Amino acid sequence: MIPAEVLYSIADTLEARKSAAPSSSYVASLFNKGEDAILKKVAEEAAETLMASKDGDKLHLVREVADLWFHSMVLLAFHGLRPEDVLAELKRREGISGHDEKASRTAS
Repeated sequence: MIPAEVLYSIADTLEARKSAAPSSSYVASLFNKGEDAILKKVAEEAAETLMASKDGDKLHLVREVADLWFHSMVLLAFHGLRPEDVLAELKRREGISGHDEKASRTAS
């Protein structure tokens, strides 16, 4: 199993890129372009993930999910959030029926 530390390391790098010159890295340029550019990349990667799944190529699917996770992490970083925030939410949901969890969100 790959430890969650890889997510934390990526998150640290993303945080450092927030203050970097846009010409210095892809991530710095995304942060510079703003939320709409980041959202567009997340949507693009989500669509590519769906297509890879439909193609049935498992390696392609894994690579597209990695791209989707990465760009989702960029979005989290844009909002000052980290993987730990998502992992804590997943932990909170552990052992809760999906139906019950969904109902708790719509009831609030």
